[in-house]
Amino acid sequence: MTSDAVLVTGAFGLVGGQTVQRVAACGRPVVATSRDSKANRKAARHFPPNVTVYWADLTDAEATRQMIVAVAPAAIIHLAAVIPPDIYRNPGLARRVNVEATGTVVRSAEELPHRPRFVHASSMGVYGPRNPHRCYELLHTDTPLRPFETYGRQKAEAEQIVRSSQLHWTILRLGGVLSHEPGAMGRGPDNAYFSSLLPTDSRLHTIDARDAAWALAAATTADVVGETLLVAGDESHKILNGEVSAAMMRAAGLGGTPPPGRPGNPDSDDDWYPAADWMDTSRAQEALGFQHISWEQMIADYRREVGWAHYPLRLAAPLARAVMKRNDAFRGQPGRYTDPWTAIRARWGEPLADG
Repeated sequence: MTSDAVLVTGAFGLVGGQTVQRVAACGRPVVATSRDSKANRKAARHFPPNVTVYWADLTDAEATRQMIVAVAPAAIIHLAAVIPPDIYRNPGLARRVNVEATGTVVRSAEELPHRPRFVHASSMGVYGPRNPHRCYELLHTDTPLRPFETYGRQKAEAEQIVRSSQLHWTILRLGGVLSHEPGAMGRGPDNAYFSSLLPTDSRLHTIDARDAAWALAAATTADVVGETLLVAGDESHKILNGEVSAAMMRAAGLGGTPPPGRPGNPDSDDDWYPAADWMDTSRAQEALGFQHISWEQMIADYRREVGWAHYPLRLAAPLARAVMKRNDAFRGQPGRYTDPWTAIRARWGEPLADG
């Protein structure tokens, strides 16, 4: 197609859509790929003119190989993934996407006459549970990995596939990605249930999806080949998990009542949901220059996007609180601390399976 194209997998997800827009804004041709669906076709209509959509199922190895040969990209940003909580419902499918499809994309790229840069989106979930009452230091690239549940294990395995490849690769371990667009965030009973099982006192290092996209786009050209970088927001994004949903609710006009939640067990190193701790992002920021949107600015942007709907949502606040209470993972259960693994088993399936 063109040797300057950037191929973005998972192009219609929370980060994928922003990444397509960011790369396109830099003036580069983009090939956005994902599975064909009515929702994705609708979203594709909003992409700029220098974006081409290539519908493909990455679990189909031959179709994936043909796509990469046809596109012959200068760079690949690999974002396609099955993430929590959906991963616990079907860990087998998740493995085909998170691990096997990563291998297919990597091998197909290695076979090209001109091998592309490869930017792989990973997760801080590879570090496993982090008890903030015992883990005081920031996460660093060389902090030992302890992948504990299905997602962390699969992402760690995918990292190894990328790291052992012959490509010019970069791995970005993303923090807790949030969006200023209300419609982009998860909703419904499953989302309320999942939010309620996360320890309220775990340390969360968030990042606006727009800044995550900036980092991913920059990594296609920056001098970061062979590096693993930690990508999250500036100092204002180092917050406690319980503050996230509460702030979003206030910004949407749903009142100041905090959503259901329990703290984590300070005496257990395992009963903390992974993908939660503060990170040292200094090297990533130095190389990629992506931290533009503070926590306060993201919340202000979210409030602006809610717009006039703020007023009817204020009237709906009691109903919203009732829905959250009804979907509290520990509703009616004794105990003081969260038990994330038992709650996940009860709703979706075994969270510690490899898939």
